[in-house]
Amino acid sequence: MPKPKKSAAADHSSIQIAELEAQIKDLTNALQIERADATNIRRRHEEEIASLRERLKAHVIRELLPVIDNFERALKHVPKELEGNDYVKGVTGIVKQFEKTVADLGVERIKTVGEPFNPEFHEAVSVEEGGGHGPEIVSEELQAGYKLGNDVIRHAMVRVKNQ
Repeated sequence: MPKPKKSAAADHSSIQIAELEAQIKDLTNALQIERADATNIRRRHEEEIASLRERLKAHVIRELLPVIDNFERALKHVPKELEGNDYVKGVTGIVKQFEKTVADLGVERIKTVGEPFNPEFHEAVSVEEGGGHGPEIVSEELQAGYKLGNDVIRHAMVRVKNQ
């Protein structure tokens, strides 16, 4: 039995359907690309905001460090007759409060005395000869160093001794 012939209108409809399906496919692909781009832009924006917050936090801490350094220096030179004084205890409390506040912000004091010298964290001001040829060990902290996560805010200024 012979196949019935399609009309010209049916052929035209088939072509239109195929063209519309191709358009739908193209528009769907374009939409998926736009959604992916929008997601990437949002992610990059969030990363930039987080990075900016960390840089700002480090900048503020860096600006406050000289103040705490001066408090600590003052406490190291308290006259004997004032050691139990309430005023000195209050200043000591301020220093402890500052240290707790920066620790809560994720700032960590760099370990120094007794630690192996590490130029990533320590800045050596002088080297004392200890007679040995072993590793260099931090013998004295002259100024505290701080880091925020893996980033050093300020290197610790130290004296180093050869072991």
